[in-house]
Amino acid sequence: MIIADHPAPAALREISGHGAFLETNARPALDSQVRFHHPEAGMIDARVLSVSHDGIRIGFAGDSSAVAFALAAITSDMTQG
Repeated sequence: MIIADHPAPAALREISGHGAFLETNARPALDSQVRFHHPEAGMIDARVLSVSHDGIRIGFAGDSSAVAFALAAITSDMTQG
C-alpha cells in the first residue's frame, strides 16, 4: 500500500535499498513525500522520483534501515507462492 493523499493499493515490482517501483493507480506529485507499507517488511518513508502509466518510482534514504526494509520485502515475497 502506498500512502500519499489517500491510501492506495500498490504491487511491488522491484526494490533496493535506494528505492522501489510500485505498480499502482495512485499518482502523487513528483518529489512529494509518501509512505510505502509492505505487509511483512513494515513501513518506510519515501520520495516520488517518477510517475508513469503503470506506477511510480519512489526513493529511499539508502541507509541501513532502508536496506533492511528492502531485504525483508524481498525475503517475504520470495517465500510466498
